[in-house]
Amino acid sequence: MLLSLKVNNCLIYNSEVEFSMRANMHYKRFPDNATKVGKIYALKTAVLIGPNNSGKTNFVRIIETMKEIMLGRGIGLNRNLFSKNPIVDASISFFEDGEENLFEIKYDVLKKEYVYERFAKIERDVYKNVKTTDVLLRDSLNKLYYSEDAEIAAAMKVAARNNILIYLIDTEEFPSLKRIKKLMTDFASRIDVVDMNNIPIKKTIDMLKSSDEVHQKVADFVLNADLYLDDFKYSSDDEIKIVLKDQNVGDVKPQENALSAVAPLTEMLHLTSVYKGVKVPSMLFDSTGTKKMAALASYVIEALENGRILVIDELDNSLHFRLTRAIIALFNNELNHDAQLIATVHDVSLLDCQTLFRKEQIWFTHKDRENTYLYSLAEFTTEKTGVRDTSDLSEKYRKGMFGALPEPDLFQSLLGVKKHG
Repeated sequence: MLLSLKVNNCLIYNSEVEFSMRANMHYKRFPDNATKVGKIYALKTAVLIGPNNSGKTNFVRIIETMKEIMLGRGIGLNRNLFSKNPIVDASISFFEDGEENLFEIKYDVLKKEYVYERFAKIERDVYKNVKTTDVLLRDSLNKLYYSEDAEIAAAMKVAARNNILIYLIDTEEFPSLKRIKKLMTDFASRIDVVDMNNIPIKKTIDMLKSSDEVHQKVADFVLNADLYLDDFKYSSDDEIKIVLKDQNVGDVKPQENALSAVAPLTEMLHLTSVYKGVKVPSMLFDSTGTKKMAALASYVIEALENGRILVIDELDNSLHFRLTRAIIALFNNELNHDAQLIATVHDVSLLDCQTLFRKEQIWFTHKDRENTYLYSLAEFTTEKTGVRDTSDLSEKYRKGMFGALPEPDLFQSLLGVKKHG
């Protein structure tokens, strides 16, 4: 499970910011929204809210990039656009295979090199004291090298730096390095990143073509999201020919090109919705929201069943607010012990600590002329700000109490248009 992510000088974030999925169990409200991992508790869900261009999508991109780095895909982090410093700092802590781990890197964007990498094990005693033990350290900036596999230290000095060490050395001969690689790849391979503006339908098509049991899970998810649907399925070639003929469908294409990513049109047309006994091609007749729910269904089901980490940019895009809340509630449910959902949103009704979230599950992104900020609602304590669990948070947000609020002056733009019209 993801525990925290910290970056500095990366994309929109020109100073250090840290996002945490650690739960503070002194906070008693909604205990089912957190799950125990080792000797700590991790949050099952978190949402980021804030103005456009304030760091939400950048945050999602950073998670995706860290995933790719941990899987050895050979890509690096991008620095802040206005920074002259070529070094980007990033660290991620996670719980995997019964261990709490920390992975840190420094990436030089000019040299395209990892000039620093560290993998450490985090241990906690019964008194909540924390001990961090280095398992691997390759610090080319300060010429410091260490590994539990002692014979690797010399090799680290001369090894290339265009990738992290576990992908530059044969780990089979070194138990410690092999263990690091397994922990990182097992964790990273369970992260799914979805953009609701560009969500492919292929995973849902593959699940509908699978066993009857899997097909029914996807169908039920879509049906429960659309009260007017009688059935949702993947039709056979013969059946879809009849459907297309009955509906007199010619050279029509789906309105949402993004949904066709990876999946060809011929595959998409096999997705069939049934309304009052009438069968129609879903991609041509259903609303954008229904199509996106169908595409999202497979990711949600797989995450919940297999303990995956689902990261969604603009979860509430084209979805009714009750559907968005229902998806979050699925992950917060007491029956979920391993899956996590992290999502960016714009819907202020989700600022709800009365029925949906703990304070530390709500995060804000904010930008001024100097810096970009990332902070949690938990920082707004009752003692200092008067923000309580029972407060109308959406109203306080609208009034600007938490920052992270756009201040558009569109009226001045309108006057300018009228003046020159």
